[in-house]
Amino acid sequence: MKPEDVDTIEGEYRSLGWGRPRESFERLLERQESGERTVFITAGSDDVYVGHVTVSFSSRNPSFNSAGIPEINDFNVLPRYRRNGIGTALLDAAESLIAEKHDVAGIGVGMTPDYGAAQRMYAKRRYVPDGRGLTKDFEPVRYRQPMVADDSLVLWMTKQVR
Repeated sequence: MKPEDVDTIEGEYRSLGWGRPRESFERLLERQESGERTVFITAGSDDVYVGHVTVSFSSRNPSFNSAGIPEINDFNVLPRYRRNGIGTALLDAAESLIAEKHDVAGIGVGMTPDYGAAQRMYAKRRYVPDGRGLTKDFEPVRYRQPMVADDSLVLWMTKQVR
Protein backbone atom coordinates (compact mmCIF):
# COMPACT_ATOMS: atom_id res chain seq x y z
CA MET A 1 0.00 0.00 0.00
CA LYS A 2 1.24 3.44 -0.92
CA PRO A 3 0.04 6.84 0.35
CA GLU A 4 -1.71 7.61 -2.94
CA ASP A 5 -3.81 4.44 -2.54
CA VAL A 6 -5.73 5.91 0.42
CA ASP A 7 -7.79 8.34 -1.69
CA THR A 8 -8.49 5.71 -4.34
CA ILE A 9 -9.68 3.05 -1.91
CA GLU A 10 -11.75 5.47 0.15
CA GLY A 11 -13.41 6.76 -3.02
CA GLU A 12 -14.30 3.26 -4.19
CA TYR A 13 -15.79 2.38 -0.79
CA ARG A 14 -17.77 5.62 -0.71
CA SER A 15 -19.17 4.98 -4.19
CA LEU A 16 -20.40 1.55 -3.02
CA GLY A 17 -22.01 3.00 0.10
CA TRP A 18 -19.74 0.93 2.35
CA GLY A 19 -19.22 3.97 4.58
CA ARG A 20 -15.69 3.27 5.72
CA PRO A 21 -13.94 6.49 6.73
CA ARG A 22 -10.71 7.65 5.12
CA GLU A 23 -9.02 7.49 8.53
CA SER A 24 -9.32 3.69 8.58
CA PHE A 25 -7.27 3.46 5.38
CA GLU A 26 -4.76 5.98 6.74
CA ARG A 27 -4.39 3.72 9.81
CA LEU A 28 -3.78 0.72 7.53
CA LEU A 29 -0.98 2.63 5.82
CA GLU A 30 0.50 3.71 9.17
CA ARG A 31 0.40 0.14 10.47
CA GLN A 32 2.12 -1.08 7.35
CA GLU A 33 4.79 1.61 7.64
CA SER A 34 5.39 0.63 11.29
CA GLY A 35 5.76 -3.04 10.33
CA GLU A 36 2.63 -4.10 12.24
CA ARG A 37 0.82 -5.17 9.04
CA THR A 38 1.41 -5.87 5.40
CA VAL A 39 -1.25 -4.65 2.99
CA PHE A 40 -1.58 -6.31 -0.41
CA ILE A 41 -3.47 -4.28 -3.01
CA THR A 42 -4.41 -5.49 -6.45
CA ALA A 43 -5.36 -3.54 -9.53
CA GLY A 44 -7.29 -4.53 -12.63
CA SER A 45 -6.00 -4.42 -16.19
CA ASP A 46 -6.85 -0.72 -16.36
CA ASP A 47 -4.68 -0.14 -13.25
CA VAL A 48 -7.60 0.68 -10.95
CA TYR A 49 -8.02 -0.58 -7.39
CA VAL A 50 -10.01 -3.81 -7.20
CA GLY A 51 -9.26 -5.20 -3.75
CA HIS A 52 -6.92 -5.70 -0.84
CA VAL A 53 -6.06 -7.93 2.09
CA THR A 54 -3.88 -7.40 5.14
CA VAL A 55 -1.70 -9.66 7.25
CA SER A 56 -1.28 -8.80 10.91
CA PHE A 57 1.50 -10.59 12.76
CA SER A 58 0.00 -9.44 16.05
CA SER A 59 -3.65 -10.43 15.88
CA ARG A 60 -6.36 -8.62 17.83
CA ASN A 61 -7.86 -12.09 18.43
CA PRO A 62 -6.42 -13.02 21.85
CA SER A 63 -6.27 -16.76 21.10
CA PHE A 64 -4.36 -16.19 17.85
CA ASN A 65 -2.10 -13.61 19.45
CA SER A 66 -1.17 -15.81 22.42
CA ALA A 67 -0.44 -18.73 20.05
CA GLY A 68 1.63 -16.54 17.69
CA ILE A 69 -0.76 -17.10 14.78
CA PRO A 70 -0.70 -14.30 12.19
CA GLU A 71 -4.13 -13.14 11.07
CA ILE A 72 -5.34 -12.50 7.55
CA ASN A 73 -7.93 -9.76 7.77
CA ASP A 74 -9.60 -6.84 6.05
CA PHE A 75 -10.05 -8.94 2.91
CA ASN A 76 -12.12 -7.15 0.28
CA VAL A 77 -12.64 -7.41 -3.46
CA LEU A 78 -14.97 -4.88 -5.06
CA PRO A 79 -18.21 -6.62 -6.09
CA ARG A 80 -17.85 -5.91 -9.81
CA TYR A 81 -14.48 -7.72 -9.86
CA ARG A 82 -15.42 -10.82 -7.86
CA ARG A 83 -15.28 -14.36 -9.26
CA ASN A 84 -12.26 -13.54 -11.43
CA GLY A 85 -9.50 -15.04 -9.27
CA ILE A 86 -8.58 -11.77 -7.57
CA GLY A 87 -9.51 -12.93 -4.08
CA THR A 88 -7.60 -16.15 -4.66
CA ALA A 89 -4.50 -14.19 -5.71
CA LEU A 90 -4.75 -11.93 -2.67
CA LEU A 91 -5.11 -14.85 -0.26
CA ASP A 92 -2.26 -16.71 -2.00
CA ALA A 93 0.00 -13.69 -1.41
CA ALA A 94 -1.05 -13.38 2.25
CA GLU A 95 -0.59 -17.10 2.93
CA SER A 96 2.82 -17.10 1.20
CA LEU A 97 4.01 -14.21 3.35
CA ILE A 98 2.86 -15.97 6.52
CA ALA A 99 4.46 -19.27 5.42
CA GLU A 100 7.87 -17.58 5.28
CA LYS A 101 8.00 -17.60 9.10
CA HIS A 102 4.93 -19.43 10.45
CA ASP A 103 3.22 -22.79 10.06
CA VAL A 104 -0.35 -21.60 10.58
CA ALA A 105 -2.47 -18.72 9.27
CA GLY A 106 -5.60 -17.51 11.04
CA ILE A 107 -8.67 -15.84 9.62
CA GLY A 108 -12.06 -14.77 10.93
CA VAL A 109 -15.31 -14.66 9.04
CA GLY A 110 -18.58 -12.93 9.84
CA MET A 111 -21.75 -14.95 10.27
CA THR A 112 -24.26 -12.80 8.39
CA PRO A 113 -25.24 -13.52 4.76
CA ASP A 114 -22.98 -10.64 3.67
CA TYR A 115 -20.06 -12.99 4.37
CA GLY A 116 -21.48 -16.01 2.54
CA ALA A 117 -18.98 -15.86 -0.33
CA ALA A 118 -16.07 -15.57 2.11
CA GLN A 119 -17.40 -18.47 4.21
CA ARG A 120 -17.47 -20.70 1.13
CA MET A 121 -14.08 -19.52 -0.12
CA TYR A 122 -12.34 -20.18 3.20
CA ALA A 123 -13.83 -23.69 3.40
CA LYS A 124 -12.66 -24.42 -0.15
CA ARG A 125 -9.18 -23.19 0.81
CA ARG A 126 -9.19 -25.68 3.72
CA TYR A 127 -9.53 -23.30 6.62
CA VAL A 128 -11.07 -25.11 9.57
CA PRO A 129 -12.76 -23.67 12.66
CA ASP A 130 -10.29 -23.30 15.52
CA GLY A 131 -12.63 -25.15 17.91
CA ARG A 132 -13.46 -22.17 20.10
CA GLY A 133 -16.89 -21.57 18.53
CA LEU A 134 -18.38 -18.22 17.64
CA THR A 135 -17.13 -15.03 19.24
CA LYS A 136 -18.74 -11.66 19.73
CA ASP A 137 -16.17 -8.88 20.07
CA PHE A 138 -13.53 -11.61 20.60
CA GLU A 139 -15.44 -13.13 23.55
CA PRO A 140 -16.87 -16.66 23.24
CA VAL A 141 -20.61 -16.83 22.60
CA ARG A 142 -22.38 -18.86 25.26
CA TYR A 143 -25.30 -21.21 24.73
CA ARG A 144 -28.60 -19.27 24.55
CA GLN A 145 -26.81 -15.93 24.81
CA PRO A 146 -28.93 -13.27 23.11
CA MET A 147 -27.06 -11.01 20.71
CA VAL A 148 -27.24 -8.95 17.58
CA ALA A 149 -25.65 -10.49 14.49
CA ASP A 150 -23.28 -7.89 13.09
CA ASP A 151 -19.66 -7.69 11.91
CA SER A 152 -18.38 -8.53 15.40
CA LEU A 153 -19.98 -12.02 15.38
CA VAL A 154 -17.11 -14.11 14.01
CA LEU A 155 -16.05 -17.70 13.49
CA TRP A 156 -12.26 -18.00 13.71
CA MET A 157 -10.43 -20.51 11.54
CA THR A 158 -6.89 -21.66 10.86
CA LYS A 159 -4.96 -23.32 8.07
CA GLN A 160 -1.58 -25.02 7.84
CA VAL A 161 0.40 -22.94 5.36
CA ARG A 162 3.70 -24.84 5.54
